[in-house]
Amino acid sequence: MHELARIVGAAHVEHDVVVGDIGVAGVPATLVRPGNAQEVADAVAWCYAHDVAIVPVGGRSGLAGGAAVLDRDAVALSLQRLNAIRSFEPALWRMQAEAGVTTATIARRARENGLLFPPDPGAPEQSQLGGTIATNAGGPHAFKYGVTGDWVTGLEAVLAPGELVRVGGALRKDVAGYDLRALLTGSEGTLGIVTAAWLRLTPAPAAQLAVVAAYPDAQAGCAAILRVLESGIVPAALEFFDDGAMRAAGAAFPLGALDGFVVFAEADGSASEAARVRNELREALAPQAHALHAPDGAARALWRWRDGVSLAVPAPRGAKLSEDIAVPVECLEEAIAQTVAIGARHDLEACSWGHAGDGNVHASFLLAPGDHAQRARADVAAQELFDLALRLGGTVTGEHGIGVLKRGQLTRQWAPAAVAAQRAIKLALDPKGLLNPGKKLP
Repeated sequence: MHELARIVGAAHVEHDVVVGDIGVAGVPATLVRPGNAQEVADAVAWCYAHDVAIVPVGGRSGLAGGAAVLDRDAVALSLQRLNAIRSFEPALWRMQAEAGVTTATIARRARENGLLFPPDPGAPEQSQLGGTIATNAGGPHAFKYGVTGDWVTGLEAVLAPGELVRVGGALRKDVAGYDLRALLTGSEGTLGIVTAAWLRLTPAPAAQLAVVAAYPDAQAGCAAILRVLESGIVPAALEFFDDGAMRAAGAAFPLGALDGFVVFAEADGSASEAARVRNELREALAPQAHALHAPDGAARALWRWRDGVSLAVPAPRGAKLSEDIAVPVECLEEAIAQTVAIGARHDLEACSWGHAGDGNVHASFLLAPGDHAQRARADVAAQELFDLALRLGGTVTGEHGIGVLKRGQLTRQWAPAAVAAQRAIKLALDPKGLLNPGKKLP
């Protein structure tokens, strides 16, 4: 592979590097770090000509194994050196950024200029724009603002066998052809490699106000969530934490220890609008709540606590197996209750939290590190969880993607003709099957 060193520079090629993400460790392989989009295209062209698999790698913060290298003969193509913001026009509410720019950097640059880039997946200092687009990542504020793809107006990407193309751009509308931008977004690197994106931004809200309510059980809490929706209130975020999650994380709650089933909502907008929405949320969430907080100036501390829940939940046992199913919001209560029941059937403690407004459940089965019997039971429990999601009209993944860990699940969720259509798209854009093989499709 000395020709790859010629393309990107010898200092940017490493051999026998274990390349994976949070979800899957991966195997040792060759890691190549191009310095610009043309070098990405040239590297892909060399790999395609020599029948070498290509795994695009970003910040390695994924939870489904999408960036894991499964074949020692593959090339892991890191986008970390593509870290420039090519253009930023605050007056026009837009930015063009390369794939290796972190989510936090984009959000920070926008915020410094009075603007907002709403997608907020986990690990913002680690996750990169390319991976965020590849998984079409969401986050807590997707309820009001949508997922990453809703803020991407154009892509620069490398398609097989090594062609650098642009679809869309600094546009609000473009219906000239098939929506390749949307097709590449969420494709997990299996159809092409994103090298840069045009992003639309929006004016940042002047105020962000929180409301937190605690209930005796999931039935009361989910009824409150439905009341919010039925009332026509549009919170910026609407989160839930079941009693198991709160047993693990509630002691660190910024406003004093809290237990039960908790709903955390945020109102944003102008100062008067945020105050109005907060009052409406407080009224909708109050019935049956045994605790209700609507403090001024606590939103940031509450979000710091929220970001720590995923780490707090496994702390008592040491590890967890988590899945991110999503169901229609009216089925949320059943999904939460059944997560615990599935865990109990397999002698596992289980809990969940997530994005209530989206019906997105982060279900976790708690494990002792290194206990292979528990892990085997948790794997079976996860399959039952997927069955549950599909029975309720939901999906096996709300925002983490298919990757490696959920490989094969599409055949259970989609009709054969729909799966065949996906295979046809893959074949058309990647006829050799070298772009992130073994991911996304069955």
